[in-house]
Amino acid sequence: MLSPEIKTNKRATVLVVDDTPENLVFVSEMLRDKYEVKAATNGQTALAIVEKFSIDLILLDVVMPGMDGYEVCRQIKAKKSAHDIPVIFLTSKSKTEDQEYGFSVGAADYIMKPMSPPITMARIKIHLENKASQDFLHNQNEFLEAEVQRRLKELSVIQDVTINALASLAETRDQETGNHIVRTQYYVKILADQLYLRGKFTDIVTPEYITMVFKTAPLHDIGKVGIPDAILLKPGKLTADEFEIMKSHAKLGFDAIMKAEKEVDAEYPFLKAAKEIALGHHEKWDGSGYPQGLVGEDIPLSARLMAVADVFDALVSKRVYKSAMSHDEAFEIIREGKGSHFDPMLVDLMFEMKNDFIKIAETYKD
Repeated sequence: MLSPEIKTNKRATVLVVDDTPENLVFVSEMLRDKYEVKAATNGQTALAIVEKFSIDLILLDVVMPGMDGYEVCRQIKAKKSAHDIPVIFLTSKSKTEDQEYGFSVGAADYIMKPMSPPITMARIKIHLENKASQDFLHNQNEFLEAEVQRRLKELSVIQDVTINALASLAETRDQETGNHIVRTQYYVKILADQLYLRGKFTDIVTPEYITMVFKTAPLHDIGKVGIPDAILLKPGKLTADEFEIMKSHAKLGFDAIMKAEKEVDAEYPFLKAAKEIALGHHEKWDGSGYPQGLVGEDIPLSARLMAVADVFDALVSKRVYKSAMSHDEAFEIIREGKGSHFDPMLVDLMFEMKNDFIKIAETYKD
């Protein structure tokens, strides 16, 4: 059992509250060799001492003029900073109902007057040891909670760095800039935020989901690392055979993430979103997309969000095989793809947030 001295490396402090000076002197002298002693002759002074000093235990007279011990105890227990201080009532009241009432307002124990020094010292020692144990466990729990939060933050940072490093690798091979990653992330977030604010897909779109798709969006083209340079970097139009190979980047990205997931032998929501986006961002609303030819809401929402973001950014960005379109031209092509290439709801939201899309395109332009 921990002693109060071990807990604090100093003597415990006991507050004695009694309106009779003789009682204060008697109790103080009894405790002084073993504990630090604070004294108060009324409830108000006692509350002020509790507010100002670190008190480990309170010996509290019940019958006092003005504010009685019950009220003092009640107010002490109402303070968050003092709630755990054990309060032992000093009283000559021996009726069961008086003691029950004392316990109901927060008392830890009763010592009957006239006080027996051995019994008083034993009771104080027991309650201080109990408090020391409780404080130790509380501090341990706080430490463990802080450590858990630190580890979670550390894992989140590692996850983000890994995702962005892999995404940057894919974009570098494709001769595109890292700003494509940033822009598409924010386009996806704008649309997902609007779905959340408007109460759409409430079983899917939560603040956690929005964060997840924002963080995993950069992995949409991770499969391009498996496409030969002759095709990936070709400045002209791809042949039909070359295009079939290019299309395989969606499945290659999905397979890579799936393999990583199997290695850790666990399912994580962010990996699920990453797989959906990598595999499905070239699917089309009418079923004419690839690689699975999914139709409508069979296409995961994360992939539908990514489709709008990716195509818009490709249209307004310069590539080795094309010039950049104006924002108006790009929006018109997106409009034409409403209900065929893109989820109609997402296209409508995109046009409502048109200025935000343009602002992102300009803020993070190449």
